[in-house]
Amino acid sequence: QVQLVESGGGLVQAGGSMRLSCAASGSFFSINSMGWYRQAPGKQRELVAGITSGGSTNYADSVKGRFTISRDNAQNTMYLEMNSLKSEDTAVYYCNAEVMSWSYYRASYWGQGTQVTVSS
Repeated sequence: QVQLVESGGGLVQAGGSMRLSCAASGSFFSINSMGWYRQAPGKQRELVAGITSGGSTNYADSVKGRFTISRDNAQNTMYLEMNSLKSEDTAVYYCNAEVMSWSYYRASYWGQGTQVTVSS
């Protein structure tokens, strides 16, 4: 079984910064792609940023230039550095990981989510 635990959310003023972390634990062969998603009230969950095991990244247009995704493969941890935060960034942020088991079965896992609130 794989667990993803996010941390680092909270309340921040517009223009401020915040760093989210997502730590994976459990028994598995490897973690392939990872990503941060967010869901605002009344809206669908959307991809914020993704990162491959090799470090290639992609971002939603709305966060390009403001957010930076990174990962520490040795620690099975992913980060999201968020700068110049806007009120529209307010949402529950979820981490996602595609994990390969020891029997080479791939499965997608989600964290429990962490609330990010940006006050204007």
